[in-house]
Amino acid sequence: MFFDVDAILISFDIDQDNFTLMNAQHIIANLVGFGKWTELLSASEDALELSKQLFDNMHKICIEEWQDYLARNEHENQMEFEDDMKLEIFKTVFAEVDGHYSFRLDYRLPKIKPVSKEGAKRKPAKKKVSIKIVSLPLTGTDRKKFIKTANSVFEHVLERVEPQHPQLVRELWNPENYIDEVLLKPNMLPIDRDYALSLIDAFLVHHVIELAVETDT
Repeated sequence: MFFDVDAILISFDIDQDNFTLMNAQHIIANLVGFGKWTELLSASEDALELSKQLFDNMHKICIEEWQDYLARNEHENQMEFEDDMKLEIFKTVFAEVDGHYSFRLDYRLPKIKPVSKEGAKRKPAKKKVSIKIVSLPLTGTDRKKFIKTANSVFEHVLERVEPQHPQLVRELWNPENYIDEVLLKPNMLPIDRDYALSLIDAFLVHHVIELAVETDT
């Protein structure tokens, strides 16, 4: 495994002239989701497995994004998740799902493979262009795409949740309000458009449950 050392030095504000073992331990702990080295040493097996998952999926979601996602879900469910539940959520929503792209740095560098003569003749693959959302509210084509995706995901979630009053839940459902007020916040910008779309799938189930509860009262 190779690392972008320059990016790490800048991100963690490292003084190269006074770098110590404790500094290295602190960075390692931070890269896998722990606040400090001692937390890593005393972590449960599930927490350690989650830290490995976070490291292996750094390209999909960074530590800060995961912590925000976790805090939001704990707040909505009014409970603090245990380590085993955190691990299961991460695997289900991020590790086992393609399409997530973090807008933060991936400190890992790909291994450089030797190029054969045959490979050298091939044209390099085109790099996927990352389209960023830089302002809110969404407008034009982006708005239409997000609303269409939200409506599609809503129907799938409604089938899974099976509320007692599905028609009432549909009447309460407002995709435009969900996109503008619930899903995207100014402090999330800039954000990769494809990653933002994937958040609909990740977050909408909790919103639908809230609507279902509202129809039961």
